[in-house]
Amino acid sequence: MEIPGYIWIIVGLAAFIAAIAIIGLFFSARRVNLTRPESPDQIPEWMLTTPPRETAIATQAEGEGMALYDYDAGEKLAAPFAEQIEDILRARLEADPFLRSLKIDLGTAPDGSLEIWVNGVRYTDINQLPDERLRQFFQEAIADWESA
Repeated sequence: MEIPGYIWIIVGLAAFIAAIAIIGLFFSARRVNLTRPESPDQIPEWMLTTPPRETAIATQAEGEGMALYDYDAGEKLAAPFAEQIEDILRARLEADPFLRSLKIDLGTAPDGSLEIWVNGVRYTDINQLPDERLRQFFQEAIADWESA
């Protein structure tokens, strides 16, 4: 059985179009600039998302390198922003003898809200925290995260 000529033309045309599309993708992919800014005073867009200094210190101290958030085994699962706030908070708590003794963990509830765990007790709002200094530390950590 012989293949008709028009089938060969269609197959050849499809192969030609596919080759052009692949070559076009190849050249457009090479134009993506991940490291060089468009101007000397501009940072590439992807580099604007950097973790807070406290997160960078925590991940490097644990040998994890640079990461956007620091999640440790045994912690409650939390959104990356909550993990970053937790890193800021833990760095501040180290300076206070009473607060340093507290076991603090932030988590994300199934509905997406923030959970604050202090010594195994769950709080759903900063204002529910049992200690005024702890509430103040949380508010300052959140303010620092928002300004970073």
